Amino acid sequence: MNAGALRLSAFLTVMVLATAAELLLPRRAPQAPRAKRWVVNLGLMLLGSLAVRFILPMAAGEFAVLAEERRWGLLHHTSWPFPVKLLLGFVWLDLVIYWQHRKFHEWPLFWRLHKVHHLDLDLDAASGVRFHPLEYLASMLIKMAAVGLFGVHFLAVLVFEIVLNAVSTFHHAAIALPGPVDALLRLFIVTPDYHRVHHSVELDETNSNYSFNLTLWDRLLGSYVPQPRAEHATIALGLKEQRDPAACAGFLYLLAAPFRRAA
Repeated sequence: MNAGALRLSAFLTVMVLATAAELLLPRRAPQAPRAKRWVVNLGLMLLGSLAVRFILPMAAGEFAVLAEERRWGLLHHTSWPFPVKLLLGFVWLDLVIYWQHRKFHEWPLFWRLHKVHHLDLDLDAASGVRFHPLEYLASMLIKMAAVGLFGVHFLAVLVFEIVLNAVSTFHHAAIALPGPVDALLRLFIVTPDYHRVHHSVELDETNSNYSFNLTLWDRLLGSYVPQPRAEHATIALGLKEQRDPAACAGFLYLLAAPFRRAA
């Protein structure tokens, strides 16, 4: 099985499991029809994946192979054990994704792209892939730069992307984990309740909990908010400036959103 097929299989498996968990352990009632949101969110993912495939000459995994052949990056000039290089490469990519996410909130130009993700008035497993196609492109370029700078091995890139997709699907899902389970998991990885704070309409909560995988970064870098002020079952999600369900679930509206005058 090639890398692309492996990533797709892992993504579909986690999506099915997360959706089943939402039905068995629902955290909150859906605020919008699931079918339309899923078509739009998965459509954005498909368009973003096609943009990466046909616009960029290669993706992060292929670039990692090239970097190893050309000996680009710090790790390719060390004699450290291979498992150590894999672990450091994984942690490095996770830190880069944290800073990317944070800067996409702080820098207005990138926020125009990223706000498409936050215009979702609901949150479920399909929200984890809801990004503007241009953000898919920008994210891949940042990841490639990180791979080349640090010399991340292809295997570390593959594992990281599989884990990132899985965890993103999981922590966007509307799953009610038992309190002790959530408390234990969030010591290490982002949980649904942990990430739901980030999708609150309250600006200080939106600008928190940037971690996508390891919660270590929020704790170390001062962006951790344990719980929202509102209850998880009733918390308002999305952005205050756009509350129209038709617009927030409109495919063409979302594609054009970054180019509209900022509120």
